[in-house]
Amino acid sequence: QVQLVESGGGLVQTGGSLRLSCVASGAIWSPNIMGWYRQAPGKQREMVATITSGGSTHYADPVKGRFAISRDNGNYTLYLQMNSLKPEDTADYYCNVLRSLPPRHNVWGQGTQVTVSS
Repeated sequence: QVQLVESGGGLVQTGGSLRLSCVASGAIWSPNIMGWYRQAPGKQREMVATITSGGSTHYADPVKGRFAISRDNGNYTLYLQMNSLKPEDTADYYCNVLRSLPPRHNVWGQGTQVTVSS
């Protein structure tokens, strides 16, 4: 059974940086897509960035140029480097792994909170 555990959230001032990590355990099959999503209070969960097992990345417009997603397949870890943080980046950040082929995966972590103060 696949499990994801996020870490690295916290409180940071506007303009600061944080690095989120997501460690995966269990058998994750390739190809797959891993991603970071966020949910602010009172809002729907939204995609932040995704990366395929081959390394192709995709970013939401609000974070382009500020955030960078990467993955270490050997250590089963997903990262999100967040720079130039803004108050509107404040949210709970979730890690996800998705595989549409059998054996299918659609697993979420428990989330890590990011708060950016103005």
